Amino acid sequence: MSYLTIPFMTKPIYMCNRLISPMRPKTVFLILFLCCSMLLIVGCAVGPNYRPPKVSVPESWGESQKNAAFNHADPIVQWWKTFNDPVLDSLITHAVESNLDLRVAEARIREARFQSGVVSSELWPSVETSASYSRSRRSQGISIIPPKARLKRNLYQAGFDASWEIDLFGGKRRAIEAARADIDAAVENRRDVLVTLLAEVARNYIEVRGLQRRLEIVRNNVRVQQETIDITRARFEAGLSSELDAVQAEALLATTQSQIPTLESSTKQTIHRIGILLGQKPDALQAELTKGAPIPSAPAMVPVGLPSGLLRRRPDVRRAEWELAAATARIGVATADFFPKFSLTGDFGLQTEDLNVFSLTNSRYWSFGPTIRWPIFQAGRIRANVKVQNARQEQLLVNYEKAVLTALEDVENALVTFAGEQVRHKNLTAAVNANRRAVELAGELFTRGLANFLSVLDAERSLYESEDNLAQSEHTVSLNLVSLYKALGGGWETEPS
Repeated sequence: MSYLTIPFMTKPIYMCNRLISPMRPKTVFLILFLCCSMLLIVGCAVGPNYRPPKVSVPESWGESQKNAAFNHADPIVQWWKTFNDPVLDSLITHAVESNLDLRVAEARIREARFQSGVVSSELWPSVETSASYSRSRRSQGISIIPPKARLKRNLYQAGFDASWEIDLFGGKRRAIEAARADIDAAVENRRDVLVTLLAEVARNYIEVRGLQRRLEIVRNNVRVQQETIDITRARFEAGLSSELDAVQAEALLATTQSQIPTLESSTKQTIHRIGILLGQKPDALQAELTKGAPIPSAPAMVPVGLPSGLLRRRPDVRRAEWELAAATARIGVATADFFPKFSLTGDFGLQTEDLNVFSLTNSRYWSFGPTIRWPIFQAGRIRANVKVQNARQEQLLVNYEKAVLTALEDVENALVTFAGEQVRHKNLTAAVNANRRAVELAGELFTRGLANFLSVLDAERSLYESEDNLAQSEHTVSLNLVSLYKALGGGWETEPS
């Protein structure tokens, strides 16, 4: 590394037995005044100033124009309260307080803030103090030493060193700008983690209630099918039907009962997942959530806002923008290396060979002066570094545009799936009602001897399948609503700064 260094010495030096006087105090203050004036005159920093990128977004959501269940009002901040479930509200409150991923994201914010303090400190002078002691002996074989001269000597030294690199071209200010943008990016990252956490807690809670609802349906069908077996056994013993009817009824019952262990295992696993999300042991919520409760139902009207508001609301889009701002500022940091660096350095202290006279006036020493350092040959390193920072900025600009498109896609997909599942839920409700009527009719006809037992089994099997599908659709509607709120990026607005 080569620099052009121009020092201005203020310490007295001797040349040809003539004392060259140190720089006068007026001259020192004049140099300092000129440096500060140059700093005020230049003012601006090298490198590009950040400007928010312009992206085009649609005026409204495509699905919201087709479905009356969506309106353009701003999304609800605490969206989980639209389910009107106190248990869900409590789980989310505890998750926000103790989730481990959220704590990691908060620690990263503190790290970014402390790192900003490190960068900001370089804008100010630095002062150091030091003290030393050394004992030495001169060699008699190198030079002729006067007879009374001492071969051994002690050296005591203590003082202060100060230096200040004046940020004349704004490289350090650009570094501070980048560090502050990193803080904002870390804040948005925490918000993104929070949005994901809220959705995960709600999704797993709805899964638990959906599995419990399916277990309830299975057990109800087991009870009904057991009654059917009792009837067929009684009819067989009375000679009114064959044993085949009883065996077929038992086979249907065993098939239905085989669903219970799978559903129970899935329920426990989902409860364990909620415990981890709350920063607790997996089985900590087993007693609280084992008791069944209805599946949280979606509201009739869902506010989705406008696409233009999505860019201000989605934390991942906001984080991508702050990352782009930090990369833009770092171009200025790299560009500042092209220009000279102006520094003011000085030191003051006491130096003596006799500790008894350490504080005397004659033991003082000091120096002060400005320095200019300007790289004249770097083999293209500085120019290459600027190109590196430009390439990183280009990457983050593309990443921001991708984040915007991904956010728009997430919302459109969530709107489509939510609306489609509502239609499916309506059809399944009609199917369940029809199958219940079919079971009643098949039972009456079989009792009168007007139909065989196979029609009864088919009707019961169809009823169980339609009820199970309806329960799954009911919890899928609520899950799709959670996905929609997550895609809209809501839930972080009420958090403290």
